[in-house]
Amino acid sequence: MTELKQMPGHLIRRYQQIAVAVFHRQVDPLGLDLTPVQFAALNTLRVHKDIDQATLAGLIAYDRTTITGVIDRLTAKGLVDRKISPTDRRARVVSLTAEGEAALDRVMPAVEEAQTVMLQGLDAREQQVFMELLTKATEATNDLSRAPLIPLATPEPTEGAE
Repeated sequence: MTELKQMPGHLIRRYQQIAVAVFHRQVDPLGLDLTPVQFAALNTLRVHKDIDQATLAGLIAYDRTTITGVIDRLTAKGLVDRKISPTDRRARVVSLTAEGEAALDRVMPAVEEAQTVMLQGLDAREQQVFMELLTKATEATNDLSRAPLIPLATPEPTEGAE
């Protein structure tokens, strides 16, 4: 019989618990009341301006139904703005507010420190290998998730373009 400490699923669940605890330990003192998923949404909205909620859910590998609650909370905090899409009245376009930008600027050093703390048991080379293997395993099993990561489609290069 295999011990729990030798099962990747158990260790991944434990590491997720640790990652969330470390995130909150670093971020909560700032008084921003952000969860890791809310941070992921804000950070993604900084990179991808004015995207619909379904696209945001795909970019952060979050359930399309549950993303509505995340956006509701971020809207209530004044960090994002949500409007009806001009091209599809069923869709909602989400964007960062000035307050959202300021909150991201304020929280980013704490989030970066959290990443350092999460990897503190590994030397620099081990951290690189760990991240490479974690990325490889996650990408290989992405389609097995209830909420797979769905990257934005990249446009095909046009003929003759450099």
